[in-house]
Amino acid sequence: MMRQNYFQRRRVCPFSSDNSPEIDYKDIKLLRKFLTEHGKIIPRRISAVSSGKQRELARAVKRARFIALLPYSAK
Repeated sequence: MMRQNYFQRRRVCPFSSDNSPEIDYKDIKLLRKFLTEHGKIIPRRISAVSSGKQRELARAVKRARFIALLPYSAK
């Protein structure tokens, strides 16, 4: 039996297009999309964020945690 090859859609960074949202530590709604239910940052291989934007995202999440806009962990 031969294996069928399936077409895998190329994943695009959600922050790389022209009308994409800006990464900002005050935008809690956007940052929560890239956190797990336990409060961990989702890795880029899962979220499909480019490496530069992933670093920016991580910096924004850590900044928001520091000033208590986001929790460090869930209870």
